[in-house]
Amino acid sequence: MQQLHPIIQRLFDKKGFNHKMIEDFLSWDLKTIPDMSSLKDLPKASARIIEAIQKNEKIGVYGDYDVDGTTSCALLYHFFKMIDVEINIVQPSRFIEGYGLHLSSIDEAVKNDIKVLITVDCGITNNEAADYAKERGVDLIITDHHKDGRDKMPDAFAVINPNRRDELDTPHHDQLKTLAGVTVAFALAVQIRTDLNNAGKNIPSLYSLLQFVAIGTICDLAHLSPINLKLVRHGLKLLKETNYPGLRAFFTSEELKAKTIPSEKLAFHIGPLINSKGRLEHPEASLQLLISDNVEKARAYYELLVSCNQERKFIQNEVFSEAREQVVRELKNTDGEHLITIVYQPHWHEGVIGIVASKLVDAFKVPAIVFTDSEQHGIIKASCRSAGSLDMFNELKKNESLFIKFGGHKAAAGLSMPKENLRAFIDGMNNSLKDIPAITRTRMEFYDLDIDASEINPQLMRDLDLLEPFGMGNEKPKFRIKGVKLVSFDLMKDVHVRWNLSKEKTKLKGISFNYVGKFDTTSPAEIYSTQGLKHEDLSVYFTLGLNRFNGNESIQLMIDKLEFD
Repeated sequence: MQQLHPIIQRLFDKKGFNHKMIEDFLSWDLKTIPDMSSLKDLPKASARIIEAIQKNEKIGVYGDYDVDGTTSCALLYHFFKMIDVEINIVQPSRFIEGYGLHLSSIDEAVKNDIKVLITVDCGITNNEAADYAKERGVDLIITDHHKDGRDKMPDAFAVINPNRRDELDTPHHDQLKTLAGVTVAFALAVQIRTDLNNAGKNIPSLYSLLQFVAIGTICDLAHLSPINLKLVRHGLKLLKETNYPGLRAFFTSEELKAKTIPSEKLAFHIGPLINSKGRLEHPEASLQLLISDNVEKARAYYELLVSCNQERKFIQNEVFSEAREQVVRELKNTDGEHLITIVYQPHWHEGVIGIVASKLVDAFKVPAIVFTDSEQHGIIKASCRSAGSLDMFNELKKNESLFIKFGGHKAAAGLSMPKENLRAFIDGMNNSLKDIPAITRTRMEFYDLDIDASEINPQLMRDLDLLEPFGMGNEKPKFRIKGVKLVSFDLMKDVHVRWNLSKEKTKLKGISFNYVGKFDTTSPAEIYSTQGLKHEDLSVYFTLGLNRFNGNESIQLMIDKLEFD
């Protein structure tokens, strides 16, 4: 193993990693990942799909409307295209059908003469739809990764879900429990390929499909366990030279010339664009982009998503501003501890409440639940986001008697309930959270290491790339430098700040996005004017990034905050 930059070595030392553990963490070896073929019902599902192919029966794929569901649909589309099988793909509308598999979806499958219907990233709580599929003669194959939360599992032909109640409880399987929906779909494709090859066929490698696995895993905030780290690393490597026109559309030529594609590109650019269409209307354009077979068509769909995303940002900012004001107002009138943010307005756009919940967690450091009116009179629905290590799904389950339906996982969930139950729900959540230690249920402010400004150099940036991908469970390292001086600052678009700092002889350039107006932050002007009057050190908290402009690269600090210690 190469000699690592001292800062990287100190990061590993802090985690208590020895030489072997460091090698394992940095490994790309796909031969060491847990055997996904051990998932229950996988062989059974594969056999039924192969039988459908042989009998020329129609196969349908039904996917959720978010990034994980859309990449899952695209992955299976490309897989079946590789084996020369045409499939029907259906995605519901967030606003008409809503999340999950519905009775109307089964009727549509029957109408289209679909004999085998495969769900991706949904289905584990849709018992009624599973019963109806059986009644109508449709063999339902559920692939999902959400928690198996009903009294019993759906009575489908096959249920492939690493989080189903009767899966093995072993260290090997603990890794599989972290898989995103797209990787469960990938596991199905791998099993079908294996079975076809064992039957004498010659099916090409599915390695290229890891590009979709990478996007879905990062954007669905799947925990970056060793299996996910390895799969995403390969997916990021493939994205750099992608042959899929729909994926190529997301990247500038300058980005593709860079040494690596960072996971942040997926989390903050590709994911929001894919999600944007499903947040405001039907997600079809996002899927059409991912399965496009020519550059012109892909470019047209990409531009459509860019336009849609701009509209999404505008709506989201309005809703967040109103929600934030509601919280601040309530905090002024409440003496007790702020345990959870729960807000509601009937007019808020349903498609952005999940992002707004995430932004409220960022702002107030506690779990957030954002309600709005549903299409059905008297029924409200919500998106929920956790903070710290709190298991949001389990907390909601304590109040499930109040809901019409709910589902999700530890970090994020959704629910719907009669509006009249809102007060009881707020009281119930607050009562259960007050007994949980604050360190479990709040987003703690932390940094990984104190470093010296002189230690920031190109080798550090190269070695940080070795730690990729960053995301849930492998957060990008945050550093602190004490005793800096704010030399100057510039405001950009009234909300972003460009900082010029110095520490002794070292000059540092940094940027903070959406800094102005953030809850509980000191304004740049106040920091600048008071730094000479304070006795404390001015410290900067940041992650590291590269600024690319006109073919040149420079290191910049992605500054979270400046404060006096």
